[in-house]
Amino acid sequence: MYIDTHLHLSKNDDIESILKDCYSNNVGHLIISGCDKEAIIDALDIIDKYENINAVIGFHPSEVGKVNDDDLKWLEELIINNDKIVGLGEIGLDYYYGKDNMKEQLILFEKQLLIAERLHIPVVIHTRDAFQDTYDLLKKHSLNGVIHCFNGSVEVANLYINLGYYLGIGGVITFKNSKLPDVIKKIDLSHLLLETDSPYLSPEPYRGKPNSPKNIPIIAEKIALVKEISTENVEKITSSNASQIFDLKI
Repeated sequence: MYIDTHLHLSKNDDIESILKDCYSNNVGHLIISGCDKEAIIDALDIIDKYENINAVIGFHPSEVGKVNDDDLKWLEELIINNDKIVGLGEIGLDYYYGKDNMKEQLILFEKQLLIAERLHIPVVIHTRDAFQDTYDLLKKHSLNGVIHCFNGSVEVANLYINLGYYLGIGGVITFKNSKLPDVIKKIDLSHLLLETDSPYLSPEPYRGKPNSPKNIPIIAEKIALVKEISTENVEKITSSNASQIFDLKI
C-alpha cells in the first residue's frame, strides 16, 4: 500500500471519488495539509469523517501578516486535542517573490518550530529560494520531519538528512528537464517519502492537469527506474518511512 504524505483537499472536493481512484491504484492512506485557517478547518472536518486520512496543520509562509499569536495558540490547541493530526506544516520560508517580508517570515517560522518542539511532533517544511535561512533555523531546533517537495542538490539533501529529515519526492522527478533523478539516484530509499502535492505538480504524462493522489504509483515507478529497484521495494520502504515519521496507526 502506498501513502501520499502530502496533498491538499477541500471539503468541497469529491473526496469519495478521489478515494475510490486511490484504492484502485493501491494508494491506501493520505496525509492532507492544512496551511491556512480555512484549509485547517476543512482538514479537521475531513479527518473526522475518513479513517484513512490524517492531517498536518500549520501556517504557510504566505500567511505572514494574516496570523497573530492567538492564531498560533489556536493551532497548538488543535494539535493537542486531535490525535489524527500527525505533524505541523507546511511551514517554512518562501523568498521566490522577494524578501520584503523576510523578517516576518522568519519570526512566524520559528514560532511554529517552537510549538512543534513543545509537542514533540514532526514538521513539514516548505522552502523555496531560502535554503540557508531554512537550514540555519532547523539546525537550531531539536526536530525532525519532512522537506516537502524536495528539489535540491545531493549536498543539500545530505544536510537535511543529517538533521533527521526525510525528503518528500513528488511529480517533479518525472519532468523531462528535472535534475532530481540524478540526485535521488545517490540518496538511499530510507530517506524518501512519496507525495503528490495534489492538486498541484502533476507528474508526466499529466503535467498541466490537476493532480490526484492516485498518481503516487507514477512517482514510485520513476524512483524505481532511477534506482534500478522494484516498485514493490519503493512502496514498502517509503510507506514504512511515512508510518515511522508520522507515527501512523495503520
